[in-house]
Amino acid sequence: MRIGCPKEIKPQEYRVGLTPDAAREAVAHGHEVLVERGAGLGAGFADADYAAAGAMLADSAEEVFACAELVVKVKEPQAGERALLRAGQVLFTYLHLAPDPDQTRDLLASGVTAIAYETVTDAGGGLPLLAPMSEVAGRLAPQVGAWALQKANGGRGVLMGGVPGVAPAEVVVIGGGVVGTHAARIAAGMGAAVTVLDRSLARLRMLDDLFGPLMRTRHSSAGALGALLERADMVVGAVLIPGAAAPKLVSRADLARMKPGAVLVDVAIDQGGCFETSRPTTHENPIYEVDGVVHYCVANMPGAVPRSSTLALGNATMPFLLALADKGWRRACEDDPHLLAGLNTHQGHLTCYGAGKAQGIDVLSPHLALRL
Repeated sequence: MRIGCPKEIKPQEYRVGLTPDAAREAVAHGHEVLVERGAGLGAGFADADYAAAGAMLADSAEEVFACAELVVKVKEPQAGERALLRAGQVLFTYLHLAPDPDQTRDLLASGVTAIAYETVTDAGGGLPLLAPMSEVAGRLAPQVGAWALQKANGGRGVLMGGVPGVAPAEVVVIGGGVVGTHAARIAAGMGAAVTVLDRSLARLRMLDDLFGPLMRTRHSSAGALGALLERADMVVGAVLIPGAAAPKLVSRADLARMKPGAVLVDVAIDQGGCFETSRPTTHENPIYEVDGVVHYCVANMPGAVPRSSTLALGNATMPFLLALADKGWRRACEDDPHLLAGLNTHQGHLTCYGAGKAQGIDVLSPHLALRL
């Protein structure tokens, strides 16, 4: 199979969809690999690294899309990239379709078979291709939130760990999943007073067993969240409904209850955000203020640490990439129902229930799509 990897073009996105190691593995399996020149530079991989791995180098994204049967990326295809997709081609990347009707429309019009990292599942009910980036984003959230809390950036001027005689920052993490767990771990390690909210008592018990007195846990409810918002210096939104739009858990009216200069970090912004006042930002202009509250809503947070992120993502995607290339997408999905769960579009049909519900579009079962 011909595997293509274009350079990412989303603003300040420095990750790359294929590492040289992954390229070497694919070549060893008998596949052709085509990588756009400069695609790996942001993550520290030179063109020579790909050439040494047996990959061929392309001079443009157009060449990659024209030649590749399987296109491997990191972020959702941008408008110009979507115009290069075609029926019979397989796209393997993050999509986050639910809050993005323009992308959904273009993918359906192209006829491409699109498999989304974020909806591939595993035997334990987890999301193995989303988890590495959730871990990175979760660990980054307190770091960028601490930066936003600095007075020069519009924040309250509160130090995360405090100093002797001065209380630490109060950090509230909404959601105790992968993002929330890692955010809470780092915030607590920075010395903050951390409270994690989740609706799952089993999850709260697990967090309590894992962290003990390093953080507090609360069962999530409107009342509990409201009381915590009044005390919070930083709130990390870490709620995910796989494949669907994130629920809006903090309204604009709630901002009036918060301290001036408090910070909201919305890690769920890729899925539309879990704060009513969230809108996507970039690493170049990451923050804005609404009603005295600072918002950090960068839609590709792990892109800030592209070396670590690319390596972590490559470790997770490689087995699925090789299965798609070795078997073809149809047999690979027939053999692995967890990979089939990643199928989002095929031959003009939407196959992701969460995106269909969010956009009011009829959805074809992935199992039926296999027969087309």
